[in-house]
Amino acid sequence: MFREERGRLLAALARRFGDLDLAEEVTSEAIEAALVRWPVDGVPPNPGGWLMTTARRKAVDRLRRDQAYAAKLAILQVDADRAEGPRPGGGLPDERLELFFTCAHPALAPEDRGALTLRCLAGLSTPEVARAFLVPVATMAKRIVRAKARIRDARIPFRVPDADELPARLPGVLQVIYSVFTEGYAASSGPYLQRTDLAEEAIRLARILHGLLPGEREVTGLLALMLLVHARCAARTGPDGDVVLLEDQNRARWDADLITEGRALVVSALTGGPAGPYAVQAAIAAVHDEAPDFVSTDWPQIVALYDVLLTIDPSPVIALNRAAAVAFRDGPETGLALLDSLAAEPRLRDYHPYALARADLLHRLNRLPEARAAYEQALGTAGSDPERTHIHRRLAALTSEDN
Repeated sequence: MFREERGRLLAALARRFGDLDLAEEVTSEAIEAALVRWPVDGVPPNPGGWLMTTARRKAVDRLRRDQAYAAKLAILQVDADRAEGPRPGGGLPDERLELFFTCAHPALAPEDRGALTLRCLAGLSTPEVARAFLVPVATMAKRIVRAKARIRDARIPFRVPDADELPARLPGVLQVIYSVFTEGYAASSGPYLQRTDLAEEAIRLARILHGLLPGEREVTGLLALMLLVHARCAARTGPDGDVVLLEDQNRARWDADLITEGRALVVSALTGGPAGPYAVQAAIAAVHDEAPDFVSTDWPQIVALYDVLLTIDPSPVIALNRAAAVAFRDGPETGLALLDSLAAEPRLRDYHPYALARADLLHRLNRLPEARAAYEQALGTAGSDPERTHIHRRLAALTSEDN
């Protein structure tokens, strides 16, 4: 409940007071007060309303104590009200999406937009945000501080963008939602492989955005991609939370309804013009989900789709995924050569799926000493406990083969 309400509180308070730092502080203080009061007094009938009232009172008290700060915020609020005017059609159906669009303002540096939104709205920690963007934690902390300062100094209003502003803001919002989903799909740290609450929150926000902008094919593509991937959620871990690889998953546990919905959305996302990166990734996910078993996977089609994806989004992570698909189509030696060609990519240096993919291919080629070194490299950068356990087991299997 706190995770759900935190985002709503922060969005509403940031919009009301025009200051993200103040909104974050009083949101945290309200939740802290609830943790003290509710075990004694009981949970109130309207928990969200209680938290909002408490947070607003704390914000007002703080402003009364610091008149200079209050005066500055008053100027920001006047500027925001003047820029905004009446709320068109009551605004977006979720205040958090208002703040998503605010944090995707073009006045912010592109790398700062997603960082700020993930930290403030999705409630991810700074290390989790850093992992989502494959940068050091210290770098990410500086980005978040810089983005908040930019919003404050540039007096960026917390408001619904006009219709002609939405296309420019949309890619940043989609990136943020997908980054939240990615953290939910594979947690960067902790005892669980997946954080299904985050994945489902990202899907919920994407559904709202799709309802708001049904004609935007990349919104449709992103929603399709997340549904098709999340459909495998129940089969990705064993009874003890252990990692279950795609080739070993019980496909009867995949969510057939989500797959049906996602496949229908893929068709819409690919129809009517050149496909965007989310639509192509959704098509790849659909090919996986359509296969009755791993052996029947249409690897030539998946590689062809990755070829298309690399032309529109030439990132090293996509190149890594393509190399893995090529290994299943053409054999591990060919796939390994492609992986080795990416060795100089700085974004893959601490990205444990890269070292893990190399280790698995070296293992399949019976190059055991090299495989062990690659597994140990992956172990040094893996985040969650189940991922580390999985790598330990792969290393143990190597040792038994050596003996």
